[in-house]
Amino acid sequence: MADKRAESVNSDSDSTDDVVVGNVNKFAVVPSGYTGKPKKGHLIFDACFECGNLGRVDYISELEYDLFIRPDTCNPRFRVWFNYTVENVRTDQRIIFNIVNFSKTKSLYREGMTPLVKSTSRPKWTRIPAKNVYYYRCPDHRKNYVMSFAFCFDREEDVYQFSYCYPYSYSKLQNYLDNLEKKNYKFFNRELLSLTVQQRRLDLITIAQPQDNKQESSDEKQRIIFITARVHPGETPSSYVCQGIIDFLVSNHPIAKVLRENLVFKIIPMLNPDGVYLGNYRCSLMGFDLNRHWQEPSPWAHPTLYAAKNLLMGLDRDSKVNLEFYIDIHAHSTLMNGFMYGNIYEDLDRLERHSIFPKLLCGNAEDFSMTNTNFNRDAMKAGTGRRTLGGCLDESAHCYTLEVSFYSYQTSTASQFMPYTEEGYMKLGRNVARTFLDFYKMTGYISTKPSSSIVPKPYNIGSRDRAGDNNSESGVKNLYDDPYYTR
Repeated sequence: MADKRAESVNSDSDSTDDVVVGNVNKFAVVPSGYTGKPKKGHLIFDACFECGNLGRVDYISELEYDLFIRPDTCNPRFRVWFNYTVENVRTDQRIIFNIVNFSKTKSLYREGMTPLVKSTSRPKWTRIPAKNVYYYRCPDHRKNYVMSFAFCFDREEDVYQFSYCYPYSYSKLQNYLDNLEKKNYKFFNRELLSLTVQQRRLDLITIAQPQDNKQESSDEKQRIIFITARVHPGETPSSYVCQGIIDFLVSNHPIAKVLRENLVFKIIPMLNPDGVYLGNYRCSLMGFDLNRHWQEPSPWAHPTLYAAKNLLMGLDRDSKVNLEFYIDIHAHSTLMNGFMYGNIYEDLDRLERHSIFPKLLCGNAEDFSMTNTNFNRDAMKAGTGRRTLGGCLDESAHCYTLEVSFYSYQTSTASQFMPYTEEGYMKLGRNVARTFLDFYKMTGYISTKPSSSIVPKPYNIGSRDRAGDNNSESGVKNLYDDPYYTR
């Protein structure tokens, strides 16, 4: 690494000043004193696209660049998510990129996590090899933590894209939901719950068999499962998990059919569309961490949260429904595996009931960890959805935060951590969905007996406290022998 930071090129701010406003836009970085059109090898950086984030580039040498993450809109505290492109490269050009202004010191980069890359001719995201990535405290940047990675460009005609994690944009969600609507499923309904400050859609998805097709009497209460995701815009794995849940619930799988016949799933796939579009990590357009404002959301400052909470409280008051689950999906930047946060209650029976679903999920998903699962009432989390709704909804409602690692998971049978892929995140979502059958069969609500291939094997809920521990003596194993889940 260069010992001395060179003067910033094409930048109005001093090189030691970390203030960053706006994304770079087709920004050609050339050596000091150079004039004229950029040559091949004078890299051009761009982050002016949906979900993009790169605020500044400093030229250190022809082999090295310092990159500055643009802080969240209206909130300089959060600088984690990055997503940018590089073009005008030279074949076999070797570069070191230093991302120098992370707002977090503790990071999965310490555990082997690496950035993702794809290019025009290779559109599948892949991880940069761990041997090329370094995370360290840097004396040249006020002893802040820096993530440096070496990369060799190999195709001059390609545009290369680098990202913190797998992007999942607002437009991607809209296209996905548009395609589902075109299928005209009788059990799928999409509605506009609210608009954001920038007039983007807050979509509400309902998945359930139409009431007139159900066998139960009309006076029986509907059982509602409410799921939200992406309140923190940079936590993109939550969108893949949520899509996995939706994909499974609309599928022809026998478990999905049973769930649709007995339960009503209401899903808000993206609680913070503006933050997602802007490439923020944690905040909304106005700089709010929405997951700290559930107690008293404002209709003008937090319109999506306001609409979501009003809907939830309305369902809670409705005498015709039981709101039984609220699950908010997140991604975690320092821990491995999937896991849950739950609430602590004075009522021991309620607390015991609250622990059942995570244990059942642990029996289905090899990447889910009961070791990382935690039940608490941390004062710092008082304004979160899980804490707020756990205190104001009916005591029959189970409120959780579902977390999944930005990086990897480990099973009981593997000695090494397995990096998540987009498919891996969606697989966790499918496993979350099918766990509802286990829960409602255990409670006796779903008494119908589907085909033997989907009948869960009985086991002791308390027998397992580690992810993926297929202990045949305790009767714990993957409950459904179906290649759909094991591929």
